[in-house]
Amino acid sequence: MNPEITKITKINSRINLLDDAPTLEPKRVKTHNPEPWQTALSQAITNPKQLFDRLQLDSRYLDRACENAAQDFKVFVTESFLKRIKTGDINDPLLRQVLPLGQEVLNSPAYTLDPLEEAQASVAPGLLHKYYGRALLITNGHCAINCRFCFRRNYPYSDNHYSSQNHEAVYQYLSEHTEISELLLSGGDPLLLGTRYLQELIHNLESIPHLKRLRIHSRVPVVLPERINLKLVQMLQQSRFQIVMVIHCNHAREISSEVSEALQLLKTHCHSLLNQSVLLRGVNDSVETLLALQEKLFDEGVQSYYLHLLDKVKGTAHFDIPLEEAKAIYRELASCCPGYMLPKLVQEQAGHDYKTQITLDSLF
Repeated sequence: MNPEITKITKINSRINLLDDAPTLEPKRVKTHNPEPWQTALSQAITNPKQLFDRLQLDSRYLDRACENAAQDFKVFVTESFLKRIKTGDINDPLLRQVLPLGQEVLNSPAYTLDPLEEAQASVAPGLLHKYYGRALLITNGHCAINCRFCFRRNYPYSDNHYSSQNHEAVYQYLSEHTEISELLLSGGDPLLLGTRYLQELIHNLESIPHLKRLRIHSRVPVVLPERINLKLVQMLQQSRFQIVMVIHCNHAREISSEVSEALQLLKTHCHSLLNQSVLLRGVNDSVETLLALQEKLFDEGVQSYYLHLLDKVKGTAHFDIPLEEAKAIYRELASCCPGYMLPKLVQEQAGHDYKTQITLDSLF
């Protein structure tokens, strides 16, 4: 066995990473001394009735179709995010991202369980290798919010994510593929791992000499800002890796004062702070909304990175925007947004070696 793998195995024998779980719903905190973010997570709303009661929504929308959608993909929303949703407004763009709708259970042939064919890119438990020089590690199956447009809402987390039981295959693959210089931590959400567990994971990865950068994709800074504390960011800063933090924000109103504080803390301790969004019907499908988002991100010191077209996963057809309409929106955004604020409009297609960028030249 590779001596580096032997070293990592010994390290992992001392810790117990986040328990395996087949669901996107985070486990309830059972520790005697939970951190504030863990307490906040344990108080999240987990069913449609709670959501309707908390936001005083018209009960006529709480129908059988809504319940069926929630059975297919659970509701999970933090109090922090709920505070930013307008009470009583069924069309609020933040609410639309978490509200189960009957449209989710309609049969839409073009929308599949695995539109990006990630199963074919799996090279070890939880490890996906699609692009040259970069690999992605599914660290866990937990999220701090269940976004209704999630492209991994059907992902088989119970069988295919990193754990202390299957880590050897992951490190073996990464060690052997010296062309990989950047590892993406994804999920679920990697920032829902406890700080000590995350530190051990990063420490183990640091023993692979050709890895230079660690890219962390997380919605947590936006939906659970309590998680971004000094202990976490100092741990990240101590790593030999260049840390790139990619947050996920779709609307300017998602950035509250608490989120702003979390972003400032990350900004001072990470090499890069980026944002990616998804273009969503009823959420941000207007130039005014997208421009306000870019302005707000810039004010917070966050670089706009990607504006994704929707991945066609089963249950999300009502969020989709036809390509020509998306191009028209983006063309108008480009005409009024400074170039340094303009995200790249991209589409991920199964089997491609890179994301397809829809360039300005192709819009005219």
